Amino acid sequence: MTFYDGVFPFYSHERRTWVFSVEIIIVIIVYLVFALAFILIILGIRGKARLSWTCKVIISLFIGAVTVVVNFTGDWEVGSVSAVTTYKSFSNAMVNADIGIHVGLNGVNITLKGNPVQQINETIDYNEQFLWSFGSSFNEYYNDGLKKGLPNPILYVAEKFSQYDPCGIFNQYRISGHYATACMWVAFCSWIICNILFSTSAFIYGAYMILVTGAFILFSLISFSTVRNVEFCNIQFGSDSLKTTFGGSFWLSLATGLFCFIIGITVIVLNWCVPEKLKLFFHAVEDEEESTSLQCDDKNCHNNLAFEHV
Repeated sequence: MTFYDGVFPFYSHERRTWVFSVEIIIVIIVYLVFALAFILIILGIRGKARLSWTCKVIISLFIGAVTVVVNFTGDWEVGSVSAVTTYKSFSNAMVNADIGIHVGLNGVNITLKGNPVQQINETIDYNEQFLWSFGSSFNEYYNDGLKKGLPNPILYVAEKFSQYDPCGIFNQYRISGHYATACMWVAFCSWIICNILFSTSAFIYGAYMILVTGAFILFSLISFSTVRNVEFCNIQFGSDSLKTTFGGSFWLSLATGLFCFIIGITVIVLNWCVPEKLKLFFHAVEDEEESTSLQCDDKNCHNNLAFEHV
C-alpha cells in the first residue's frame, strides 16, 4: 500500500487490446505473405489465365483467412452499457464508465473505460481477459483478478461467467465455443482439400468440397448460437442492464459460409450447362498452351505441304 500510495488496485495495469491479439496478427501476416507470393507469380502469367488465377487466389485466401482468424477473435458476441457504478473495493467513490464484454470461442474480454478516462485522479481504462477453453481454468483467472484487486464492475461481470455461479452460463459457452472451434478447423481442412481439387482436372469435386467447407462454417455458427438457449443472466448496473448481441466475427463467418455455398452451387450448375467454358476458366493456361501447339502444328503442316509442292 505504501508503494502504491494506498491506491487500489495494488498492481501495475496490464492492458490488453482485444481486437489485435498476437494470434490474429500472425495469421494476417502469413496470409499477406501468401497473397504477395501469388501476386508475383500471377504477374508472370499471360492472357486470360491471369484473370482466372487472380479470382481464384483472392477468393481462396479470403475464405481460408476467415476460417482461421475467427478462432482467435473476441467479438462473436458483444455487449456494452454506460453506467454510474462503484469503482474500487472498500470505497464509496462512484465513476461514470462504459462496461463492455466481448465473447469469443475461447473466453471473454471485459472492458471498463471511464467517461471521461481521467476520474478520481486515476486512468480508468481496463481490458481483462478470462479464458474458458479446454486446458484453461476460468476460476483461476477470476481468482487472480481478485488478488490483483480489479475494479468492481469487471469482477461483477466476470462472476456471472464463473463455473459455480447460479446463472449456469459457463458450461454452455465453454462447450459451444469448443465445438464451434472444432467445426471451424474442419472447415479449414476441407478448404485445403478444395484448393487441391480445384488445381486438378477433377475440379468439380472441389465444388463439392467447398460446399462441405460452407456447411462446417454454418455448423460452427449453429453450435455457438446454442448459447441463446440458456437465459442470459441479468447484469445490472443501477437502472441499466448489459445486453449482448452477435458480433462482427459471427456475421463475417455467416457471410463466408453462404459465399462458399454460392461458389459451390455456381460451379456445379456451370459444369452442367457450359462445361467447356468452365474448364477453360479453371485450366486457361493449359488450354492456351494446347491451342498454341496446335497452331504451331498447323503451321508446320502448311510449310511441309508447301515444300512438297515445290
